[in-house]
Amino acid sequence: MHFVFDLDGTICFKGQPVTEPILQSLEQLTASGHEVVFASARPIRDLLPVLHKRFHGYKMIGGNGSLICQNGNIKQVARFSPTILVKLKALLEKYQATYLIDGDWDYAYTGPADHPILNNLNPHNLAEKKPLEKLNSIIKILILTSCNMDALHEDLKQLDVIIHLHRDEGILDISPTGIHKWSALKQLHISSGSYIAFGNDTNDISMFEHAHHAVMIGYHEILEPYSDEAITNDINVEQQIIEKLAEFNVRYA
Repeated sequence: MHFVFDLDGTICFKGQPVTEPILQSLEQLTASGHEVVFASARPIRDLLPVLHKRFHGYKMIGGNGSLICQNGNIKQVARFSPTILVKLKALLEKYQATYLIDGDWDYAYTGPADHPILNNLNPHNLAEKKPLEKLNSIIKILILTSCNMDALHEDLKQLDVIIHLHRDEGILDISPTGIHKWSALKQLHISSGSYIAFGNDTNDISMFEHAHHAVMIGYHEILEPYSDEAITNDINVEQQIIEKLAEFNVRYA
């Protein structure tokens, strides 16, 4: 069985790395013959710092499906087309948007100097901040602020892109069309119904839809209908996750 894990808010919390007890539970899955895959909205450069180095050879999906990393090497980059990029840049200018825009490794940032997202951005200085025009292979856009976020959202809906609205943070998350976590899982030859999924947000819907069993961490009203069960995100969340993984390890031995 494959086990696919989102990271932030699922197995790591408040920008901190995955803790050793959870890492050991993941290793127990691997020792039992299961395969562990990480699937995050983070690009690979920001995914690596929250995982101990001994996990850096595991299969990883970054950028909500735009990036695939195997054995420490990025194997796939899904990017916005030049035509779509022209339209996206025009909307950014029209609505005076600030953003975090990811290339396949480096990034462009124009958001507030105190924005919380900076806590998770390039913490190990693995990448370089560049002007937008200097980025190659733009894979994901996070719109942080705008003079009219609602109108910008409506205009973005007219483009051939995938949009996730993170209401709690007030952020618009934009990916190339056809790119999501399930599309990346298929690229890794993981078939529908062959994996257990753990997630917590709308960008996990596609992988929940095709999972054998889907576990939601916390509560998200849009993700909930796609979930088979939920783990409460409280002071005991990590212990509950560890117990659930041990249960699955026995059930699917």
